[in-house]
Amino acid sequence: MNIFEQQQKEFQQRHIGPDTHETKKMLKTIGVSNSDELIDQTVPPSIRMKEMLQLPEAMNENEYLQHIKEISLKNKVAKSYIGQGYYDTITPSVILRNVFENPGWYTQYTPYQAEISQGRLQSLLNFQTMVSDLTALPVANASLLDEGTAAAEAMTMFFNLLNRDHDHISRPKFFVDQHVFPQTMDVLITRAMPVGIEIVTGDYEKISLDETFFGALVQYPDNLGSVTDYREFIRKTHEIKAYVAMATDLLALTLLVPPGELGADVAIGSSQRLGVPLGFGGPHAAFFAAKDDFKRSIPGRIIGVSVDAEGKPALRMALQTREQHIKREKATSNICTAQALLANMAAMFAVYHGPDGLTNIAKRITILTRALGDELEAEDYELVSRNFFDTIVIKNVDVKSIRPRAEEAGINFRYLPDNLVGISIDETTTFSDVLDILLLLDKENDNNVAQFGIDEDAPLDHIPTELTRTSDFLTHPVFNTHHSETQMMRYLKSLENKDLSLNTSMISLGSCTMKLNAASEMMPLSWSHWSRIHPFAPKDQVKGYLQIVKELSDYLNTITALDACSLQPNSGAQGEYAGLLVIRKYHEGRGDHHRNIMLIPISAHGTNPASAVMAGMKVVVVKALENGYIDVTDLKAKAEQHAQNLAGIMITYPSTYGVYEETVKEITSIIHQHGGQVYMDGANMNAQVGLTAPGFIGADVCHLNLHKTFAIPHGGGGPGMGPICVKKHLAEYLPGHVFFSNGNRSEGAVSAAPFGSASILLISYAYIRMLGRDGVKSATEYAILNANYMRARLQNDYDILYTNHNGQCAHEFIVDLRPFKKSAEVEAEDVAKRLIDYGFHAPTMSFPVPGTIMIEPTESEDKAELDRFCDALISIRREIKDIEDGNADRKNNVLKNAPHTQSVICNNEWNKPYSREQAAFPLTYVRETKFWPSVARVNNTVGDRNLICTCQPIESYMESEA
Repeated sequence: MNIFEQQQKEFQQRHIGPDTHETKKMLKTIGVSNSDELIDQTVPPSIRMKEMLQLPEAMNENEYLQHIKEISLKNKVAKSYIGQGYYDTITPSVILRNVFENPGWYTQYTPYQAEISQGRLQSLLNFQTMVSDLTALPVANASLLDEGTAAAEAMTMFFNLLNRDHDHISRPKFFVDQHVFPQTMDVLITRAMPVGIEIVTGDYEKISLDETFFGALVQYPDNLGSVTDYREFIRKTHEIKAYVAMATDLLALTLLVPPGELGADVAIGSSQRLGVPLGFGGPHAAFFAAKDDFKRSIPGRIIGVSVDAEGKPALRMALQTREQHIKREKATSNICTAQALLANMAAMFAVYHGPDGLTNIAKRITILTRALGDELEAEDYELVSRNFFDTIVIKNVDVKSIRPRAEEAGINFRYLPDNLVGISIDETTTFSDVLDILLLLDKENDNNVAQFGIDEDAPLDHIPTELTRTSDFLTHPVFNTHHSETQMMRYLKSLENKDLSLNTSMISLGSCTMKLNAASEMMPLSWSHWSRIHPFAPKDQVKGYLQIVKELSDYLNTITALDACSLQPNSGAQGEYAGLLVIRKYHEGRGDHHRNIMLIPISAHGTNPASAVMAGMKVVVVKALENGYIDVTDLKAKAEQHAQNLAGIMITYPSTYGVYEETVKEITSIIHQHGGQVYMDGANMNAQVGLTAPGFIGADVCHLNLHKTFAIPHGGGGPGMGPICVKKHLAEYLPGHVFFSNGNRSEGAVSAAPFGSASILLISYAYIRMLGRDGVKSATEYAILNANYMRARLQNDYDILYTNHNGQCAHEFIVDLRPFKKSAEVEAEDVAKRLIDYGFHAPTMSFPVPGTIMIEPTESEDKAELDRFCDALISIRREIKDIEDGNADRKNNVLKNAPHTQSVICNNEWNKPYSREQAAFPLTYVRETKFWPSVARVNNTVGDRNLICTCQPIESYMESEA
């Protein structure tokens, strides 16, 4: 390779950890002579693709950044007054630089290991507190995917609470007011149909609800901007023992009576306008708050307050027994991620501005809106409503005349049926912007509007007195302290320092693929031509985004050997759901409405059965063999037994046990023979790209976790993206969207925005363009190399479960810790917590096999880091041996007491039967880069028994210290 070719492929060397010299050493440890031999021993020849992927050649980083800048300029940054749940906002620079653009925040994983996650747990608790305060509802979760999803989750929760027996539904109806956002309605229809929910729409003032209704949804302020008093409607709904959810706006709630005080059971919405960029639709953090009665039914994650082993306050994810890997097909939701990074940004927006700052932003917005409305009425325009917060809708507008002039002036209004025009004012709107709008709408062209002024002191009489907020909010000190940039910068850094991220050390979580999120992949997300685009902007303003959508879809189709792609699902679980809906619609389209049986292997991720149930299917579990393979005999029997009703099968490849099953083509063939479709979970695509492909193996549908294989960061628990690729015969059943159908409801959307969390698609696009066709294949090969190197280093000290007939694993492998429970009373959790003392995040615990850890190093880690991790596990094995041999106490030892905090190590008293050095610095490398957990082992039981999920007063911490 000459020096110019080297430059062209420079990103491959930067993304992939081991260099040529290290690779040779690692291959020698494994016992093979070269990489080709390793791949031949690992990947079954029957599924190997012979052709190279038809992808572009690699770009170097500088070339790529120029390329993506040129595409960005095809987007037009207009002043968008479209609203509809999406608003331009000002992201404070201190938050942009220190959170959004900071790998210390965006490369974290979901906070399952609470001891090394206290920073983001605190920030997410701030988010919950903010939501709870503003909505006046006591329990809030740590975010959901988008407003449409949150509304659907509220509907589903109500439905399940009042219809315990899904085979005999007594209350099937859900009322949705006609002035709910259309994209929310779109998602509700999609989610309702498969499970037997009947959606009824109409005017909330005229609808007559009876005992066949289980709940209702209203928008506050509504789709036309009107601020309405729903108290009487809520009272009547409660009389029939049904529930009410309100979709609302957090910024508006600084001025409006909150849903909790109106009597609502649940409040949902988006926190996007609190400093989170538009990004053509996402990612944004939705919120979900509820009355205390619903705390054990709320979907998503809840951050709760507990104590650690020292009795000090500590945070953790509460009520985790609600999650799908435990409940599986009995789960009421398939949510396995959130929008943590964006929730953190929204929370920090509230921390930085405080209650007065937020209120002032809201007042500026509503004063400008009122001034605009007053002046338009003076110009003889008629408003749909005189009660509003930030949105006015004007009647009888000459849209044919106004629209082209507005768009030429770089102004986007919302154009509604019947010549209605909506105008939504946001945080970025200035006095000058309002003047531009008035000049554009000046009927007489007399320029009198240029004389208009704004009376800041005039009462806000466009908000009814009975709906004007009087209650306090955001009273906790965290929202009233960090208002200078210096304070805020230090607060953010103090939280970041508590968390272990990829900028600290390897995070080897099996089935999670925590690979490098390269800076050049991330940088364009902050550029205004990507970040300030409204998801419902005119198509000729979003040509850059549409080019990325088209090219990335083509690349993903090529990689999966499938034919059509939808980029709409904005999480892996949502991709599963969308893929299953495609299969359902396909069967229905052929008249096979009865095909509702989905076969799912026992080893499947818990979201698989949960998604199948949500898609209206019945789950039949397929057994596994001792070696982890799907039991083909059992599969055949069940496929034959359910042949008449078989919808399909959900499989993961390589399997969740970390092996390539040689029988996979036989498995897909059996399903097709019995009229079913094959759904492939793309969680393990990092072991497929360039070597094999779902379509080549026999899959009809596959979802891809772009936040795993294609380098989107995990963000501490979101964002993610879960696009689906399908065979040609399924293409017509891909998700639709109201945006594509000119305002007509499409009955098929799974996300609120047409392309889900569109802005982060840039990351996966960059990953493919900079690695190129050779690089993406090399990434797969090195993922397999790194995993097998670690397996080879650990196999003499631990039992390795599930390797193939050559003794090799795929890109991940399972270490069996179960024998130590008997020999030393050591559990998997003890090993996980002890790894923290060595500076590492634990691998995936007890999935897919209880009492084990699953290790996935990815291709991005170099040999030295792999060795440090292996050295740590080997050292822990020696510590277990000391217990087994009686040289260490079975109850009071370095594992049971792990992790050890700095305060414990530095305490004047030390009564442990081992040294401080052994506790804190067990290996030499730990001294050089010691990462201290900020709390000792967290007590899970206390947190669940006493659920506290908002910030506690400072006095509670003082009492704990005392």
